[in-house]
Amino acid sequence: MEIRNPEKYRAALYIRLSREDEREGPSESIANQQSMLERFAGEQGLTNWKTYMDDGWSGTNFDRPAFCRMIEDIEAGLVNMVITKDLSRLGRDYILTGHYMERYFPEKGVRYLSLLDGIDTGVESTANDITPFRAIMNDMYAKDISKKIKSVKRDKQRKGQFIGGKPVYGYRMHPTEKNKIVIDGEAAVTVRRIFAMALEGESCRQIAAALNREGVPTPAEYAGLPVGRTASYKGLWSSERISEMLRNETYIGSMVQGRSVKISYKSKKCRKQPPENWIVVEKTHDPIIDRETFRSVGKLLDARRHTRSRTYEYLFKGLVYCRECGNAMGVINRPPVSGEDRLFFVCRTYQRFAGERLCSCHCIKEERVTKAVKKALGQILQAWADLSPLSQIAAQTLLAADSRESAQQEQQIRDRLRILTEKLDRVYRDRLEGTLDQEDFTRIYGRLCRERAALRETDAASGIIHAQEDPEALANRFWNDICGNREFLFRVLERVELTEDKKVLLHFRFRRPEALPLPPSLTIAGEECIPH
Repeated sequence: MEIRNPEKYRAALYIRLSREDEREGPSESIANQQSMLERFAGEQGLTNWKTYMDDGWSGTNFDRPAFCRMIEDIEAGLVNMVITKDLSRLGRDYILTGHYMERYFPEKGVRYLSLLDGIDTGVESTANDITPFRAIMNDMYAKDISKKIKSVKRDKQRKGQFIGGKPVYGYRMHPTEKNKIVIDGEAAVTVRRIFAMALEGESCRQIAAALNREGVPTPAEYAGLPVGRTASYKGLWSSERISEMLRNETYIGSMVQGRSVKISYKSKKCRKQPPENWIVVEKTHDPIIDRETFRSVGKLLDARRHTRSRTYEYLFKGLVYCRECGNAMGVINRPPVSGEDRLFFVCRTYQRFAGERLCSCHCIKEERVTKAVKKALGQILQAWADLSPLSQIAAQTLLAADSRESAQQEQQIRDRLRILTEKLDRVYRDRLEGTLDQEDFTRIYGRLCRERAALRETDAASGIIHAQEDPEALANRFWNDICGNREFLFRVLERVELTEDKKVLLHFRFRRPEALPLPPSLTIAGEECIPH
């Protein structure tokens, strides 16, 4: 291979090495390529040349930094000769390689040389005739390498090893162990808060709005990732992002990978995979969220998704179903003359297929159902839990009031009574949910009694709140509060069913203890509530 009139050429010595090429040995190294090309340029008398080097770039990708700079210089007239070690250094995609060899370089007046292949577009040669076949062979090699790499990655995914670039928000790479993630303490605080807000009944949109108001950095900003597109919502949390996080099993210690796959080894585009095709391996890292919280949040999201109207919020949203057809009940608003909202439950099947008469209307005020279920639920739970300790403690606490003490002492007593009430709420909630047995309950009750005695000894609380509440009112307020908490309702109730004759059926998530009574039917506010 000989270059005549070397003074008229402005040469580009192009060097490329990918991670796959490194496995072929030192002959493919950057230093080896550079030494070969510079030696050839010197032997041929080339004096005006420049080196372009892409280290770590695949030959199937032509969007390489140095390659793009070389093309820019060709466009600017600064380069009219390109020299590579072999054809595969130029590229392994036979379509694009052929485009540059057969069309682009000739149109721009660029002479291309491949040293090991004997290709020189500046002269007539049989080596040039078989260039397309060489390009196809290089492409087949790249395809084979891609299959092997994909197989290795799949094997790592099935073993629960993390092979992504950046871990999900809330985690970071392990400082010493490869393919393992650990909790990122700072981001984990935000993750736990997002799940807590969802448990409290806030929607994804409300959670995102709260984080944006407080200026909490988004996952991309926190990770320092570049945002390519400028828009008005840049750097803001979105409801879609929140929803995706609340459904991500990574937060309960499961490695979830394979959500998307590349369309082709030649393309950067990926295709999303259905959940059944994801690779999920449990217990691969420390969880940020416990499984019970994750499951409860998932049910809240499912309930909100399956509820037809998103405009109106009500206590039992997502829990109310038609007894006859089994579908979730929808709500419609029929405001009176005054204009305030007045919601009615209506069978969704009846709404969608009114002409087919597949079901009846089941129309009933949402307010009536809510009051009936809350009262029925309160009566049933009170029958299951012995309220006498609560009433006794409340009564003794109220009798400890004494108006003769100073304002500071009175405030201290009020604070202590508030704390005592909160403790009572937690104790009875744990007793109802079955997480506290009778022995522990009795022990905690005794401790609370001793605290009550200590309050009595202060002889300073008489009359502070005696005139405001009595023991029965305090107990009723406890049941009203707990029966109006959506998190508690979703933990206790499986579903609420409305029948055609306007009966309300309650289905619980737990089995009733045999020793506890269960009334067969309760008629409340004109609605018959039947526990199941």
